[in-house]
Amino acid sequence: MTTIERPPDKLRKIALQRRAQAEWQGDLLHGSGRLTVGSGALNVPYSLKSRLEDGQSATNPEELLGAAHAGCFTMALAAQLSRGQFAPIQIRTAANVAFEKIGDAFAITGIELVTSTDVPDIDDATFQKFVADAKQNCPVSKALAAIEIRVKATLEQTTRSRSSTRLARAERDNQSMSV
Repeated sequence: MTTIERPPDKLRKIALQRRAQAEWQGDLLHGSGRLTVGSGALNVPYSLKSRLEDGQSATNPEELLGAAHAGCFTMALAAQLSRGQFAPIQIRTAANVAFEKIGDAFAITGIELVTSTDVPDIDDATFQKFVADAKQNCPVSKALAAIEIRVKATLEQTTRSRSSTRLARAERDNQSMSV
């Protein structure tokens, strides 16, 4: 009898397929549609008016792309910080998606991610290295490689995070001493 060894969890390939759907009714100028995601967590209206005018109650592809990018980058930054043994208290990221008319067509020409992160016990230079790595390794950033992506990252260190981190640091030190 032959036994097959399973690779360690870190080496196992993870392949996921996520689904989204767009439905449209009518012509471009007067029509509208709905955007949904496979999990059911999102089911929203969209239209040309919501794409070209601010203040509409419907969404547009650029907002959703921005939300996806901000979410992915934020998770990538949390992962990088965690791997470096830093415990972020909070990470907030906004995405500004540039949607411009170039000639006769529209194009997404760039995305600016603006992130503010509360991470205790880290200096700004080290933090900025984690930010650059998160930008480079975020799957959505990789998918958007054809456009310019800029990141403005601000490190915040609140008094609350410094005191709670002393506890986390003490726990980490105790763990490393017991290993």
